[in-house]
Amino acid sequence: MMTMSIVHLGPDICSCTSIFQGKRLKKLSRYHRLDNYLLTLSRRNRIRVSSEHTCLEVQGVSYRVPGTQHNLLNRVSFSLPEKSLGLIYGRSGSGKTTLLQVLSGLAKPTAGSICLKKKRLDGQSNESEEILSASKVGLVFQFPERYFLADTVAGELTFGFKKRLEDQFFMQQFRMRLESAILAVGLNGIALDLDPRSLSDGFKRRLALAVQLVRMPDILLLDEPLAGLDWKARADVVKLLENLKKDIMLIVVSHDLNVFLSLLRADLLRG
Repeated sequence: MMTMSIVHLGPDICSCTSIFQGKRLKKLSRYHRLDNYLLTLSRRNRIRVSSEHTCLEVQGVSYRVPGTQHNLLNRVSFSLPEKSLGLIYGRSGSGKTTLLQVLSGLAKPTAGSICLKKKRLDGQSNESEEILSASKVGLVFQFPERYFLADTVAGELTFGFKKRLEDQFFMQQFRMRLESAILAVGLNGIALDLDPRSLSDGFKRRLALAVQLVRMPDILLLDEPLAGLDWKARADVVKLLENLKKDIMLIVVSHDLNVFLSLLRADLLRG
């Protein structure tokens, strides 16, 4: 069964974690009651996993800009198993994007820890834990097309790898990674010599996802992936994320709770 963790960043910049089961989803229609419901549900409904799995553990993470006294994040904690979807929501200015920057390694937490842990069948952690490395995380910014750097789709996909591509062995491996990423986001059929800025908005988002998937991250972070898209492009991106979460952990910042909870509900109905 697929799980979703929801982290709410509110006025006090706090957080909570929960795991949903199908019969409970109807209660989420009224979002003004969501906070209390999440806290209750997280205590009562724990889903046991069928085998040892990797889990992202964020414990007591705080962050303040160096040289300032005000915390942008304050004691954020949550847990998320592999191949699952995490949703972060909250009012503007509550620290959602800052949390993604800390998780991706772009900012160093002032306090707390971010680790990958192995958990056994009984839910207990193995003794070993691994500090989350930036190399294991991909980050897709809000409006990622604004950050395209190359003049072609191929150049965007290979940006940062050109020196390493001089090695024939790496080039063979990278070609397979490239083909896999292109297929995963549905860019096959798009000419690689096109200017990425000439693509439709939906395909620009697909390209931004592919750029990160080429790096083969364990965790993919997305900041408002539906922002600025028309209904057709939004539906396409949601479908794409629905497929991607089968193979990779996704953590999404979004105001579109209905969209992502509906995505979870569809999984539960199929299960």
